Amino acid sequence: ISYAQLSEAFFYAHDPTTLNRQGPDEGADYRSVAFYRNPEERKALEQVMNRINSAHHYSDKIVTQVVPFKVFYPAENYHQNYYKLNPNSGYIQSVSRPKVLKLRKRMNALIKPEFKDQS
Repeated sequence: ISYAQLSEAFFYAHDPTTLNRQGPDEGADYRSVAFYRNPEERKALEQVMNRINSAHHYSDKIVTQVVPFKVFYPAENYHQNYYKLNPNSGYIQSVSRPKVLKLRKRMNALIKPEFKDQS
């Protein structure tokens, strides 16, 4: 999968048009931000954003911050594999699962065969 394809999946998997909010969660921790490591990745992000905006996929423009990658902090252990380990969680059922299903439908050709039939 290319960086551009990964970027496209990112923009279709969440609402990149709301500032500091994802679903019921609000605040800077929930902002849409995409990181790049070099000028080529930045260009790919900008091209994907422009293509999605031009196609009017969302009613509002993308407000995702595009910033250089500096450091990565892994999430706490209880966040790891949360979707898989908590399939009946209210948040998974009402927020995460619909996003996963939408992305699988939209970008089905990029889904590994072993994950195609999972819901």
